[in-house]
Amino acid sequence: MTHHVDFLLHNSAQIITLAGAQSPRKGRSMSELSIRKNAAIAAKDGVIVWVGSENEITEELDILPEATIIDAENNAVLPGLVDCHTHLVFAGTREDEFAQKIAGVPYMEIAAKGGGIKRTVRSTRQASLEELVNLGRKRLKTFLEFGVTCVEIKSGYGLDLPTEKKILQAAKLLAEEFPMELPRTFLGAHEIPSEIGKKEYIASLLEDMIPDVSRNRLAEFCDVFCEKGVYDIDDARRVLSAGKSAGLQPKIHAEQLTNSGAARLAAECHAISADHLDHIDETSMKALARSGTIGVILPGAVFFLGLKQYPPVRKMIEHGMAVALSTDFNPGSCMTQNLALMMTIACTQCRMTIDEAITAITINAAWAAGRGSVCGSIEPGKRADIIVLDTPSYEMLPYHFGHNHIRHVFCKGKTAVENFQYLW
Repeated sequence: MTHHVDFLLHNSAQIITLAGAQSPRKGRSMSELSIRKNAAIAAKDGVIVWVGSENEITEELDILPEATIIDAENNAVLPGLVDCHTHLVFAGTREDEFAQKIAGVPYMEIAAKGGGIKRTVRSTRQASLEELVNLGRKRLKTFLEFGVTCVEIKSGYGLDLPTEKKILQAAKLLAEEFPMELPRTFLGAHEIPSEIGKKEYIASLLEDMIPDVSRNRLAEFCDVFCEKGVYDIDDARRVLSAGKSAGLQPKIHAEQLTNSGAARLAAECHAISADHLDHIDETSMKALARSGTIGVILPGAVFFLGLKQYPPVRKMIEHGMAVALSTDFNPGSCMTQNLALMMTIACTQCRMTIDEAITAITINAAWAAGRGSVCGSIEPGKRADIIVLDTPSYEMLPYHFGHNHIRHVFCKGKTAVENFQYLW
């Protein structure tokens, strides 16, 4: 069969395809990267149609005159990276609070003076839709420059219906502008607003906010921060059940600061992911493995907050959980878009292998973002979201940490970043 193609990438040192899995990778399969050498990738209309040997190119491909032809120059090639947990759309930054925390001021003292999440809420409420889109645009360009072609975007810095909708509308407008996959998550249950009590706010979430978000198709997931002092297990169950009834798939912030039982709730409601899991126990690991819920680890938040307990990833994998890895990009606990740096932290502090970490920021993260059938691997039928490194070895990504190794980024077969410069 001859494939008519308008995109060809060849002369790679290795192509990390992660092909062949029809579901998130678990256990030993997290180390199976399906690496091909002396191989090339071809696409048509933004979709991969062929991955094969270099010496089969002339026999199997009809390269159209207008085709983009990329010489990888003997560098490593991977699927576009996937960041499955971010709080991308917000206004204002909190670097002064970071300085205070370094100086030893407790978070609760900072929050009592008007800092923390509620400070970002005030700034985001005051920002216009245009301002939020402009801020999001700059941040997405940085994500692309770091090789990330799919970014999940949460709301949560509004804590009222108008602002939560404004955040999700900004994310929707960004999705129309950028070539990336940008799934949206409603996180109205991120904190309790200052102006009303928890009981009244939960009623608003259930009766007004979730139905409105669903009716206007502003999100596909519903998330909740289940933690002591915010939303307890019963609260979280009510919020996720209401979301599920409205057609929003459940996600949950679980076991970040304490072992609350939120991971077991995630398994109970068959959440697509349970995120953080720093304090997860083995019973919950087994429950998540049985339910198929993906554990999304966010070690950058532990690092940035100066905490000591990282998620027990080795035990998660041993118990058969699928594990993904994300930045948790947000203004309070992890202000970075460098997903490769999260690999380094996961490898050194959570004892993930490099191969497991690669799986966790590609195909498993794609499943956690609801995009496993669309991106996260290099195989026919997937989007031609591809990155070329500046090195022949994918292992350089976490090894030479803090450095941006992403030389080229392609979204749907179109050049988005070339020689480290954003071009879209």
